[in-house]
Amino acid sequence: MDITIYGNPILRKKAKEIPLGEISSYASIAEEMFELMYESNGIGLAAEQVGLEAQILVVDCNETEINQLVVINPKIVFKSKSKTPLEEGCLSFPGITAAILRPETIELEYYDIKGEHHKEFFSGLIAKVLQHEIDHLSGILIVDRMSRAQRLILKRKLNHLKASQEGE
Repeated sequence: MDITIYGNPILRKKAKEIPLGEISSYASIAEEMFELMYESNGIGLAAEQVGLEAQILVVDCNETEINQLVVINPKIVFKSKSKTPLEEGCLSFPGITAAILRPETIELEYYDIKGEHHKEFFSGLIAKVLQHEIDHLSGILIVDRMSRAQRLILKRKLNHLKASQEGE
């Protein structure tokens, strides 16, 4: 399992929902995703970033202890009107960060790796990470959330990443 880099067409694909009866079969994939995320010093990773078209993502943004969250078939059902910027990076965009404005709080419906349904609120960093990873499941990338000025500033780096993938 490897990180998919900007320019790879799978990053633009919309992930397929995982049938409820198949959720548990993704346990080993989730474990591999966590391992790769930690090796890459990330705090979130979506399936498209490892070449899979499935609605699964993993998150662990707790710096002091392991606090793993596996999210399957997520649906954001509420976004706060209050938005704040966060300097976001992305494992699929090595060396690139940008201030992205996102809702501070979300309510999320999802299934865990055991197939149990959850509906809960998230705020702060984890809410932003979840929104970033859910964007990946819809084929939306950090570059799509950047301001035009940010994209212009990063144009050379973005073109270099894209060209490195097209050359493979």
